[in-house]
Amino acid sequence: MDVTGNMDSRKVSIRDVARAAGVSHQTVSRVINGHPRVTPDTRERVQQAVRDLGFRPSRTARALASGQVDAVTVLVSDTTLYGYGAALQGIEEAAREAGFSVGICFLASVAPETLAATVARVGDPSAGALIVVAWDQVGIRALQAVPAGVAVVALSEASALDARCPTIRLDDGAAAAHATRYLLGLGHRTVHHVAIPSSSGRSDRIRGWREALTDAGVPVPEPLHASWTPRSGYEAGRALAADPDVTAILCGNDDLALGVLRALHEAGRRVPEDVSVVGFDDVPQAAYYHPALTTVRQDFTGLGRDSFALLHGLLDPAGPRREPGAARPELIVRESSGPPKRRNTGEQS
Repeated sequence: MDVTGNMDSRKVSIRDVARAAGVSHQTVSRVINGHPRVTPDTRERVQQAVRDLGFRPSRTARALASGQVDAVTVLVSDTTLYGYGAALQGIEEAAREAGFSVGICFLASVAPETLAATVARVGDPSAGALIVVAWDQVGIRALQAVPAGVAVVALSEASALDARCPTIRLDDGAAAAHATRYLLGLGHRTVHHVAIPSSSGRSDRIRGWREALTDAGVPVPEPLHASWTPRSGYEAGRALAADPDVTAILCGNDDLALGVLRALHEAGRRVPEDVSVVGFDDVPQAAYYHPALTTVRQDFTGLGRDSFALLHGLLDPAGPRREPGAARPELIVRESSGPPKRRNTGEQS
């Protein structure tokens, strides 16, 4: 075979080696993986063909032959948002410690009509295992498209998924309820909410916020639905700043809170003297907002590590178990929250 003339335009495959050696591709696989049931003559012919063709067996080929998976692909729609990026960091750290390679399939660049085909391709059992970050609608659709028989773990909202696969669930509802009760405990008559999009249409953060208000017997305002960005928070904040009865705002993430803070400043509403603002996630810069942001700290890196540990347990049931290590959500109180000003309008408290 003319290697330079015929083989330089494509990657040499195991079947090319098999044809050159005059054996089956299964025999080539056995030689590559050191299987003892190969005659010395056959082994030498295969090894010579490998050298002649410059064949390099892929991780996938070795995984198929050995029955062991040592690669994981993460399906994720966004890598710029703090929670998504931190979860990816945790997955990569845990995978590297276990000797796994990590690939990323960026779903935002996939056309909706080709999403299922893309997921089927990266979810081929020969290509490794999957972790799906299903914190949004794209992630949910990707998870639903994972082929049967693929080892898969999901990161999701607590209420977003049924038990279709092992899942690390983010209990935003309890965290939002705790933050809301904190603001009510400061003396605010109610708490307004600027909400991020939900993966399920049943936002856990909205649910927790609403339940805390209902349990306290206080008015439940309509949530303001926003996106993920400071600009979206700014627009919602302008509407809230115009209402003098608004004294406490719980934001769906810290970027929204940043926009809300700007809108309140422009409207002459002081924080926290006039309005308390609480964020969600505790991004690294939250402590350096002006004022420093009270927020719910989420251990996204720990959740990422836990998701890989769960997947590793599926792939190696006999291996050592790692208990979930992600820290529980924690309210971090800083400068942006405080008691409301005493009202002297004569209205009931």
